[in-house]
Amino acid sequence: MAESPQSGMLIEAFDVQLFRENTESALAKLEKHLADLSVRGLELADPEQLTRAARALMTTEHDRPAAFDEARLSEIIDLYIRTGIQVHSPGYMGRQFSGVVPLSGVVDFVSSVVNQPSSFYEAGQLPNVAERIMADELNGFIGFRPGTFTMVTTSGGSLANLTALLAARNRAFPGVWSHGTSDLGAVVRPAVAVGADVHYSVARAAGILGIGEDRVVRLPLDAARRIDVARVRPALDEAERRGLTVFCLVASAGTTSVGAFDPLDELAAVARERGLWLHVDGAHGASLLVSDALRHKLRGIDQVDSLAWDAHKMMFVPAPCTLLFYRDREHSLGAFRQTASYVFDEQPSMYTELDSGAKNFECTKRPMIMTLWVLWAMYGKALFAEKIEYLCRLTQDAHAILEEQTDFETLHRPEANIICFRYRPDWIGDAELAEFQVDIRNRVKQRGLFFISKVDVDGVAALRVVMMNHQVTTDHFHLLLDEIRKAGQAQ
Repeated sequence: MAESPQSGMLIEAFDVQLFRENTESALAKLEKHLADLSVRGLELADPEQLTRAARALMTTEHDRPAAFDEARLSEIIDLYIRTGIQVHSPGYMGRQFSGVVPLSGVVDFVSSVVNQPSSFYEAGQLPNVAERIMADELNGFIGFRPGTFTMVTTSGGSLANLTALLAARNRAFPGVWSHGTSDLGAVVRPAVAVGADVHYSVARAAGILGIGEDRVVRLPLDAARRIDVARVRPALDEAERRGLTVFCLVASAGTTSVGAFDPLDELAAVARERGLWLHVDGAHGASLLVSDALRHKLRGIDQVDSLAWDAHKMMFVPAPCTLLFYRDREHSLGAFRQTASYVFDEQPSMYTELDSGAKNFECTKRPMIMTLWVLWAMYGKALFAEKIEYLCRLTQDAHAILEEQTDFETLHRPEANIICFRYRPDWIGDAELAEFQVDIRNRVKQRGLFFISKVDVDGVAALRVVMMNHQVTTDHFHLLLDEIRKAGQAQ
């Protein structure tokens, strides 16, 4: 008979007083980190050196649990904070994940300690209730008919896109789940139509689903880099002539490259006409729905079949926290079809009605909704709307600043908080332009004040700025342009 341990390091590792001390130590470091509003980018460490530093912080005791070393923990936390992207700094303008509302980090910490996986109600009661509440709250901006839609959380937009395409494929080809694509024979060749700037996860999903990247129909874009509706029907007709059976059309609400919003209302009309599932990758831009001033950019969202929405982007909570909405809740049950007596109850009840395990890929899933729900419960939508609207205004101001510069060229009028441009002094020719932008981005990163990204626009590299921090001002953007000039002249 096993006896509970009475002493030793196992007891210490779970000691609540030590837990409190560790928490207070980490809290002090994080408070200092958040209070530092200096302009700083990314201190990119040599991977080998960082590996050696990390290994040096590991215990050499393996035969029994090592004694707790407070200094070692302090150094680990310092290393963790120092080597990450400084998302709370005004120098951070490079990616689509954001510095979080600090309270959401506190809630995430609580979730980690109480450890309530949320795919099943009995394991995470409040998270499942909060998920239903937030579905109703956010649907107030989407406009699906109450009582007929559903929402499930997933670990990231890529998984949400894959899940939605699974549901779309299984609706169009019901036998594939059980019998595989061979059941379709050689005549039926499933395909997906997407905007040319769609996120790479959609093409990846096509590969996973056995559709293949060659059957991803790339729809042409207009001058604003949105799907050109006038050319969608001809493109679908051409796909049909090639023997493809398009079953799903994927639009974007805030493309990753430039932040463009496809015309959802017009695309919904095409989808209805052709009997296609319309999925919207709104990982970045769906959050504009909470703003009265910006919601019009997603006109027609109430007519789509599914929507992926990343709260860890423009709702400013820890990653991952993705919301996958279905206009018809019955379709949400079509993505996965399994029986497993150890988790799925054969006798439905008021408790199992809140289970999401049958609708998402994950069996064990973080209670990711809690970070968003607590912020919504404490502050309401205005907190999110105010920050989103500021970031979009700031990006418009940045565009105006660039238009005044003779040595920069703008590539689009920003629709949200992403802007792409090129540094183009008169001594750089067309043949050198693409490589020059990549070099500039890398030099800016190495100099350590700013972190920006790059993207190819019309096949030529460009600099890309994503405004995610409300601490950033136009003064910081002017400093960035000066830093770009210095980097360009340093070659």
